[in-house]
Amino acid sequence: MTYLAPRQGLFAIILLVSFCLQTLLLVISTDQQLSNSRALKGEQMVAQLIDEARLSLENKDRVSLSVIANRYTSEQDVTKILITDNNDDILVPVGNAPMQQGDTIRQIATNGDAVIGSVALTLKDISKGEIIAMQWPFVIGTMLLHLLLWLIYGYLARPTKEQINALSRDIQDLHREQYMQIDQRSRNHERRSADRQTNDLQENNSQTMGSLGEDGAEHKPADLRKFDINSEVNQYLRTQQNQSAASDTAHSSTTIDDAADDQVANLAAESTQDEMSGSSTHKSNSASRLSATRAFDSVRVQIVFHDEFNMLERLAPAQRLPYLALCTQLLNQAATELLKQPLLLGVSMINEPKFDDSGASVLLKADNSHAKVALAGVMLGKLYLMLNKIIHDKHIELSRFALPAKAGVSDDAQSDAMTQLLHSVGKKEQMLILLPNAGLKQISHHVQVQSIMRPTTVYERECAVFDGGNDSMIQRLADVRNSVLMIENEDESHT
Repeated sequence: MTYLAPRQGLFAIILLVSFCLQTLLLVISTDQQLSNSRALKGEQMVAQLIDEARLSLENKDRVSLSVIANRYTSEQDVTKILITDNNDDILVPVGNAPMQQGDTIRQIATNGDAVIGSVALTLKDISKGEIIAMQWPFVIGTMLLHLLLWLIYGYLARPTKEQINALSRDIQDLHREQYMQIDQRSRNHERRSADRQTNDLQENNSQTMGSLGEDGAEHKPADLRKFDINSEVNQYLRTQQNQSAASDTAHSSTTIDDAADDQVANLAAESTQDEMSGSSTHKSNSASRLSATRAFDSVRVQIVFHDEFNMLERLAPAQRLPYLALCTQLLNQAATELLKQPLLLGVSMINEPKFDDSGASVLLKADNSHAKVALAGVMLGKLYLMLNKIIHDKHIELSRFALPAKAGVSDDAQSDAMTQLLHSVGKKEQMLILLPNAGLKQISHHVQVQSIMRPTTVYERECAVFDGGNDSMIQRLADVRNSVLMIENEDESHT
């Protein structure tokens, strides 16, 4: 792509001003030269006229004076000649254009020491248009020279590829710094909000403990007891995971687990039998879902729109439904083409995804123990983000409606938690990953992940963010993306 020279329009304005100033200076200098030459010529004509008409002027011979004056009015520069006697009475008024204004040269005619009359000769003014007409080669040449300078500047001052690449890197760095500043401010705000919530919770707990000491445990609200039980269960699970990660502290882990079980049992004794059974069920389900060694054979890929201002809900059905159909077609073709890769042999798609206002979901299943279903889910999520980026940019360029997307990959047991994470911490063009250790091991040789900064929940601590892939995987995704876009273009040409 050829770029124009920087501020080429401003340079054209400067050249235009330069051309106008040069033309103005030319007119002024030419007018001054012509005025001086005409003044000298007029004085010589007046002196010559007085010498010829001295005798006729002395005798006040009007006929002779008219004949002499008419010879001088034949000059193009002379507009009027006025001859008067010594009493300033007009003797002869002649001229080509007596009413035309101009420079008047007046001289007194004498015969010895006696004044016999006077002669006034008027020279016409030279217009600026006549000067430009006389100097037309210089004016046209100057205009062509300025035009040539503008063309040369437009060719030589164009940015090179190295300059364009350097400018692109500077813009990307600036955007990255602004994004990091905005992200840092949002994290500081979230941290302050979390601190305020923690302080409020501590105040509520202290007030509740004081109320229990005065009125008895039977007056403690049921919802507060549930909250305390759940928080203790979460604390127990976090302690259990942290302790199970170190193999040389098994005995201390058992002691902590027993103490935590006793504490949970003591707190649960304050509630009714139904509350105890509900808390126990929640504890067992949470432990099974959060276990890093849980088994899985299916992965769910969730695609949601990053719609900050709820534009999709306000969109008319005539525009929303075709857009959702396009996204559905892209996702199905992406999944179909991706699963043809030999690397993902043994992975199959269970459902047929379809986009609605809340997004779409793809369920992938491993047909055998060697199938890399976790890697297939991560590659599918990244592939659709790449496709959606192209479609979004093209729609924005054509002034059409489009939304950016974000993706989440998790095992089927964690699909509800991933949905919450996408709405709470998911960002535009970002992919979240919530998989057990076996799934993370599958993708560890192909992608890089990073943890969420300052997590506030258990799921946020266990969740990872896609941070890049190796060259072979990115090249595979680029090939699949190109094939999907070729299929899309072929479908559009057929329709």
